[in-house]
Amino acid sequence: MAEEKTGLRSSTEVLTRGFDPRLSVGSARPAVFRSSTYVFSSPERAERAFDLLAGRAKPEPGEQSDLVYSRFNHPNAEILESQIVPLEKGAQAALVFNSGMAAITTALFTFLRPGDTVLYTVPIYGGTQSLIEGFLDSWGVSGIAVQAGDTAAIEDAIRTTENLRVILIETPANPTLTMTDIRSAATAGSRRKGEPPLVMVDNTLLGPTFQHPHDLGADLILYSATKYLSGFSDLIGGVVLAKDPELIRKMRLKRNLFGNILQPDECWILASRLPTVGLRMNRASKNAQRIAERLASHPKVRKMYYPSLFDDAGQIRIRLEQCDFPGAMFSVELHGGKPAAFDFLRKLRLAYNAVSLGGVETLVCHPKTTTHSGFTEAQSAEVGVTDGLVRVSIGIEDWRDLLADFEQALAG
Repeated sequence: MAEEKTGLRSSTEVLTRGFDPRLSVGSARPAVFRSSTYVFSSPERAERAFDLLAGRAKPEPGEQSDLVYSRFNHPNAEILESQIVPLEKGAQAALVFNSGMAAITTALFTFLRPGDTVLYTVPIYGGTQSLIEGFLDSWGVSGIAVQAGDTAAIEDAIRTTENLRVILIETPANPTLTMTDIRSAATAGSRRKGEPPLVMVDNTLLGPTFQHPHDLGADLILYSATKYLSGFSDLIGGVVLAKDPELIRKMRLKRNLFGNILQPDECWILASRLPTVGLRMNRASKNAQRIAERLASHPKVRKMYYPSLFDDAGQIRIRLEQCDFPGAMFSVELHGGKPAAFDFLRKLRLAYNAVSLGGVETLVCHPKTTTHSGFTEAQSAEVGVTDGLVRVSIGIEDWRDLLADFEQALAG
């Protein structure tokens, strides 16, 4: 690990932090370290490393433990974890995982115990909802769903829920783009008697470029690094960042146990892409806003879901207070329900009919039959995942070509 430079802006620090060329034979960029095991510098250092891994000891300020085994840590993970920290305002430490779901699962397993309750906003990514409703409940953890964006209901639930340990917010919500007030939820949590619940925010859709949850009171920030952080739809990864390094230390112990660290090759690829996250997201956001504004008045469109086009006063307030730009995601509800949505998807020529999001290419899917197909009819109706809803992740193509593609797919 390199000695960290202080006082630099994030766009500079992401290129200079966490890597010392002298440790890689002078290479200007990190090598890929595929070793499974590492040689100890001394028996004493080996003993110390295992004490730290097992949680029997805490690291001293600035201490760098010997590496042990790549299930626990490896140079590429250390470099990536150091370089990603300055991208997220307020973060002090990070952990990388082999998927976004691994990051979410490890976070919840670290801080929840039987008898605890997790309060979560809906709609939310289908995998997250299945984890809470279909798995954690069997381990004695209760999940309470609250409508994303309903500030009063969320504050009331935070105030009245017993044994509340975690508040999990996905904002904007997937796939309706509904925004939840992070600061309000964090403030409500801090007012509870006793230890306040941890506020976790899935920041995948707008962060780290357009939304900064630590500034708003969040304790942990969760990412599917598969999406905008990577940006090329060719690797799976997850990241957790915290303003309190102690939270990351506790999660690291669970990652050591589960073995769900991101592998060296993927860490190397992802680290090489961090410097361009802001460039890619800004281009895609500008594209999305231009396209959404034009499609919103199309006769085949029943409703457009995009942050800069909200007409609800509460949503407008949250967006203006919480987000720098509206992002590259929108969802469009078409007249004609499922047949109209499927017909639209069939006719697209440039945009790909695929799940996932955040790539340089434009991806379009039908949430009710794909990403959110595990919802019951009642759940879908409650959160607005309708038969006619299509989710769009705009890429960095020329926006005029994409608009023409959408218009021809809506024609006829």
